Amino acid sequence: MSAAIEVDAIVKTFGDTQALDGVTFNADAGEVLGLLGPNGAGKTTMINVLATLLRPDSGSARVAGLDVVDDAETVRQHIALTGQFAALDEVLTGRENLRLFARLRGLDRSAARSKADELLERFALSEAGDRSVSTYSGGMRRRLDLAASLVVSASVLFLDEPTTGLDPRSRTDLWDVVRDLRRDGLTIVLTTQYLEEADQLAERIVVIDTGEVVASGTPDELKAMTGGHSVVVIPLDPADGPALGAALSPVGDSNVDEGTGAVTLLDTAAPQLPEVVRIVDSTNVDISDLSLRRPTLDEVFMQLTDHSAASSESSIQTPNEHVAERNAS
Repeated sequence: MSAAIEVDAIVKTFGDTQALDGVTFNADAGEVLGLLGPNGAGKTTMINVLATLLRPDSGSARVAGLDVVDDAETVRQHIALTGQFAALDEVLTGRENLRLFARLRGLDRSAARSKADELLERFALSEAGDRSVSTYSGGMRRRLDLAASLVVSASVLFLDEPTTGLDPRSRTDLWDVVRDLRRDGLTIVLTTQYLEEADQLAERIVVIDTGEVVASGTPDELKAMTGGHSVVVIPLDPADGPALGAALSPVGDSNVDEGTGAVTLLDTAAPQLPEVVRIVDSTNVDISDLSLRRPTLDEVFMQLTDHSAASSESSIQTPNEHVAERNAS
């Protein structure tokens, strides 16, 4: 599969602040790439470089096969960008906003009217199309802002924290829009601080912290960095926790919660679940719940961006290192 985005050792500084420090990654054509990191990590700076809004100090980047510095004007013809804040005129109606953006992008009056009608229908805004944007909800504004960025065809779409501040229903609605755009063949680069959002939408994830790429891979590969599955067994009587933990010790390392008596078996392979059930049954301890839990992206994110943990003796494996160690065992 060809690369729609190629980033090689990009560096960008603002005074004494190193915003990007040798960032390198690729995005394949037609995929959704999640760009994750804490506040100030460099996500938006990276998006602005790729969208030709900032010139890098060094390194190179290509979008749709074009250099973002040498071919900046042509790159802009292939991309769409939705920033963190909606770029809409609240006095105008939704339809008028879309017509305005279409005219600014070079469409004639007739084509602008047709495109506005098409986008209002596609983004489920037809009924509100003739209302002032000032009456729109947050989710409607974000959908309209995204529609405005697509008044002309694009092959690469940059979404910079598109669901920040939205309620859960509006966020889910926007996820559906992103999935539809992905099915249309767009390459999408999504920055977000919502780990669930990246897990739902991104086929691959790049984690940036303090201007550097600290990990990359599929969501499953990143989750594997925290270890395997965990089995949680909760006794009806918290006092049974220590005995239950001791009985389950042959299966693997465990933690016992002093308050609830819940026993958590760490880094446990899924096939071991029947053995856990057998041991629990043999103890005659009544339990209220037994569950198999996979690692979450939240846990990966916290590990990768915990600077105090990074400076300790424990190290975090890259996905390749994890696979190599597993294959060697």
